[in-house]
Amino acid sequence: MRYNAAMKFLYLYLAAINLAAFGLMATDKRRAQKHRWRIPEHTLFAAALLGGSIGAIAGMYLCRHKTRHWYFVLGMPLILACQLAAAWWLLR
Repeated sequence: MRYNAAMKFLYLYLAAINLAAFGLMATDKRRAQKHRWRIPEHTLFAAALLGGSIGAIAGMYLCRHKTRHWYFVLGMPLILACQLAAAWWLLR
């Protein structure tokens, strides 16, 4: 029973952090277009590192934001690959 509750919590957490990462990318894009205060890049990376890498990548490409910065184009998929490798290692 505890396993199911923990997995539900994990799924809810991952859904929330990925939505948040996507939202941060979309918000930063809007702010960039309006020449307003921007979300710091380390915040965007932190959201990805906390489990929101899929949302951050989706936000990058769907909003066409940060796709010219090599450290985002390479960094976000690298974070996702490390997260997938860690999940595989923990679950095997």
